[in-house]
Amino acid sequence: MKEYKFKINGNDYAVAVHGVEDNVATVTVNGTDYTVEVEGMVSKPKTPKLIQTPTIPSTDAHPAVAKTSKPTAGGTAIKSPLPGVILELKVKEGDHVKVGQHLLVLEAMKMENNIDSDREGVVKSIKAHKGDSVLEGDVLLTIE
Repeated sequence: MKEYKFKINGNDYAVAVHGVEDNVATVTVNGTDYTVEVEGMVSKPKTPKLIQTPTIPSTDAHPAVAKTSKPTAGGTAIKSPLPGVILELKVKEGDHVKVGQHLLVLEAMKMENNIDSDREGVVKSIKAHKGDSVLEGDVLLTIE
């Protein structure tokens, strides 16, 4: 909250600005609260607004099992089960993988999690690389 003292036409005003969002300010002038629309104000927020979408709890027995999307013409996407950092890739494009084979290591919440294949196939593409930060649901690699 910022406070200002103004003198307008000989009258004293104590103004407290509580917040500004888009072009609307919430202020208190001499003890009375007001919502004020500011014309011509172009403001860029200093920090981005976080909009969290509700998530459906997973029923997976193991929290670090990668989620896969439905197979398409381009293969099956292996997605990150939680946000973290890629520590190590254990496969490369063109490698044949079996069910249960370790694909990569993901550090999340100070724990190393093996991301395993849930299908047999060939690694078509790798989207995440060592040192990359990933979010839950990001595509890590594709298996055909």
